[in-house]
Amino acid sequence: MSIKNPIQPFIDNSGLFVLDGALASELEVRGANLNDPLWSAKILLEQPELLEAVNHAYLMAGADMVTTATYQATFEGFSKRGLDTEDAIRLFQKAVDIAKNARSKFWEVEANRQGRIKPIISGSIGPFGAFLADGSEYSGRYDLTDEQLKDFHQKRLEVLINAGVDIVAFETFPSFREALVVLDLLKAFPEQYAIISFSCKDELHISDSTPFHQVVAAIDPYEKVAAIGVNCLPAQHVASLLGAAAAVTEKPLMAYPNSGEHWNAQDHCWEAGDTDASIHDLVELWYELGAKLIGGCCRTDPSDIRRIREKGPKVTSA
Repeated sequence: MSIKNPIQPFIDNSGLFVLDGALASELEVRGANLNDPLWSAKILLEQPELLEAVNHAYLMAGADMVTTATYQATFEGFSKRGLDTEDAIRLFQKAVDIAKNARSKFWEVEANRQGRIKPIISGSIGPFGAFLADGSEYSGRYDLTDEQLKDFHQKRLEVLINAGVDIVAFETFPSFREALVVLDLLKAFPEQYAIISFSCKDELHISDSTPFHQVVAAIDPYEKVAAIGVNCLPAQHVASLLGAAAAVTEKPLMAYPNSGEHWNAQDHCWEAGDTDASIHDLVELWYELGAKLIGGCCRTDPSDIRRIREKGPKVTSA
């Protein structure tokens, strides 16, 4: 029996799969202090109720998926905090359980179900650069062998899948080579689907300077990749990247840009950027270019997700 792509029923139902928005900045709005190499994963240790509240807020805003707080969670990072392997495994499981609890609370209210399919849980996996916490997820400038990258990613991929995520989300990957490494690891889990998105340096290239169309063409044959896209980039770069991707794949494309601000890795802060291009105003254009999964990344919030839901194709059936 073939395993069903968990994204496709949503696209068949309403035409659009609405992603969630930023986790870290929304946690900060709610009082969390994320000045830590673990970033939002720090809240797993200290304020898990905030994570559940943010997940729930995105579901209420119209998201079809909530994402675990594991983008920057690694066994190496937890070890530096004095946690052993078993402790780390429990924290990965806890992240998945928090997202599931938020979904259960949302879904048990009958009024929330109208025209909706039960949202799914994505297990977030960031690139090696996210573990470094020095901004290199936006450059791809780290020197590891394929085998070292495999060792870094393998265990947490396995743990998230065993914890019961509906789909794996490889997010903000700056490196073509690293992307191929994790997708080859995914082959060990033949029933598991994934989505993958890249950080990009401009309108045509991912962060390591590989042309995006080349990346997409190489990933297209991977059967269990449900969607390919871009994230955490200014909205004005998205359309040209989608156009390049659409020329080499028929897979659903994905876009979840940030607010337009720029991350200063040295000072660990966001700086003003080009925010003229509104995500909400570009939803219809991106959809026509093949983006069937749309949401927000850093510095977006539930109000942005609500407006994306409103701008997208209307739900046609229960």
